[in-house]
Amino acid sequence: MADLLFEVKDHIATITLNRPNQMNAFSEEMILNWIRALETVRDSDDIRAVIVKGNGKAFCAGGDVKAMTAGKGFFESETDITSTGLARKNSLWKRVQRIPLLLEEIDKPVIAQVNGFAFGAGLDMALMCDIRIVAESAKFSESYINVGIVPGDGGAYYLPKLVGIDQALDMLWTARVLTAAEAKEKGLVTFVVPDDELEQFTLDYVTKLANGPTTTLQFIKRAVYQSQKMDLRSSLDYISSAMAIVTELDDYKEGVAAVVEKRKAVFK
Repeated sequence: MADLLFEVKDHIATITLNRPNQMNAFSEEMILNWIRALETVRDSDDIRAVIVKGNGKAFCAGGDVKAMTAGKGFFESETDITSTGLARKNSLWKRVQRIPLLLEEIDKPVIAQVNGFAFGAGLDMALMCDIRIVAESAKFSESYINVGIVPGDGGAYYLPKLVGIDQALDMLWTARVLTAAEAKEKGLVTFVVPDDELEQFTLDYVTKLANGPTTTLQFIKRAVYQSQKMDLRSSLDYISSAMAIVTELDDYKEGVAAVVEKRKAVFK
């Protein structure tokens, strides 16, 4: 079977990491298929929301350590085994680093459904998502230091934005393993749910988003992320432009009518 599964149903795309016997550690095939899946999500008007999850007992263990012992870098091509630093840098850029760059282009909600272990780059892949829904038994660690490498996929960018610089450095320097409750306390995850409710909770959450006013949801996401890089005046200018657009849409008219008529809105 493919190392990554991709399906679309009821306007929801599901990306499933599918190497359960390897705790869904990355392979070249997985990364390349992940890139193609995200390009489809970005370009498809039919897709309104995304779930990223792992098959089996783990979300993702990050890079494949066995590949490293075979003389390959974490994210290098299996056909391009080379010891040069430049080649390893380019391998990261052409493969795993494409994922956060593509996610930055996607205005649709992207939800991580995390079970089991989310370690190293696996944790970072969850951090790149907008919302993290995790099982009570899930475990989290920035484990790069254990094999003497740096967070090459963007963890040093995402982690301090969620937990603060000091907490991020502590996690990256010590590789301490956090429980789901500890991760929630640090602001690393959004929801913690019982293991047997994870699948349904996530589906219900994403279904609600997929049935919401699509353009408005996308504008809200972009406004939140863009405002982190703007001054107040620029942010207000951006959001007023978005308001001018969404108030001309049918979803706005339906939403107002539903409130006035005291019924549930039905968005297209």
